[in-house]
Amino acid sequence: MDRKELENARVRLYQKKDRSRVVLIVGIVLFIVFFFLAVVNLLGSVNISLRPSDEPPKRFLALLVIGIAAFCGPYGFYFSRKQKNIKQIERRLPEFLRDVAEAGRFGMTLAEAIVVASSGRYGKLTPEIKKMAAQIDWSVPATEALRLFATRVDTPMVNRVVSIIVKSSDAGGDVADVLAMVSHDTKETQLTEDERKISMSTYIAVIYISFLVFLVTIWILNVTFLPKIQETSQALTGTTALAGQSPLTSDVPGVILGIQIAFFIAAIVHAIGDGILAGVLDNGKIANGLRHSFIMLLIALFSFQLL
Repeated sequence: MDRKELENARVRLYQKKDRSRVVLIVGIVLFIVFFFLAVVNLLGSVNISLRPSDEPPKRFLALLVIGIAAFCGPYGFYFSRKQKNIKQIERRLPEFLRDVAEAGRFGMTLAEAIVVASSGRYGKLTPEIKKMAAQIDWSVPATEALRLFATRVDTPMVNRVVSIIVKSSDAGGDVADVLAMVSHDTKETQLTEDERKISMSTYIAVIYISFLVFLVTIWILNVTFLPKIQETSQALTGTTALAGQSPLTSDVPGVILGIQIAFFIAAIVHAIGDGILAGVLDNGKIANGLRHSFIMLLIALFSFQLL
């Protein structure tokens, strides 16, 4: 192995592994397993249910909800944790850029400034800086180390900052002044994002409240409207003129079951859609909304099991 191949191997060693695909595959496998169990329950081959008294359509929907939640939960929470770590890294990025700029004003090169700044403490950003410093010590150019850092973190803010620094370094300009300006601009951008996040949190709370109100409305209909159907059926059964002319006189349990299934399906659609909308409002990512969908699906499932 020559020197170049050895350096590339060391660089790959320090690149952070992304397990998003693995988590996504696990979620898909769990969904397929529960969907299969739901189908065989619907066909009557097996009897797996949260409540023994549930009819096959209810067992099918319950297992289907568990399967959807098993898909949404792991990937949604993993993606949310990943985004949280990235935000914590970005939060300390202006401090790192400011320290590198200060070191550059003392006559250090960009590579030397990064190595010196790596001795500081920047929270979640510290391991990434130490990786860059180690790569530079292994003769990796400073601009290439910055590109690898942007690849590992992979956010619009980091990509934009690294692109500006790399172009400034390649052009031979005063990198220290550029770093200072980028640090100030990054800090202002973060303050703007914080204000937007605070305002969007109100809308996310409204989404959860509206979903809970929807479930309460279904519960009210279940305890008031459906019993009235039973009473109406009994009244029609005793009326010879109307006997046999309405499904309420012959298949009352089927009618009530159909209404309950319609309620359940509406709650499932409501949970998935509202969760995705909450994620988009939070940070513009649909994947981030899967954790909200997971929470709402569990709330809907337990609500209907209690009903």
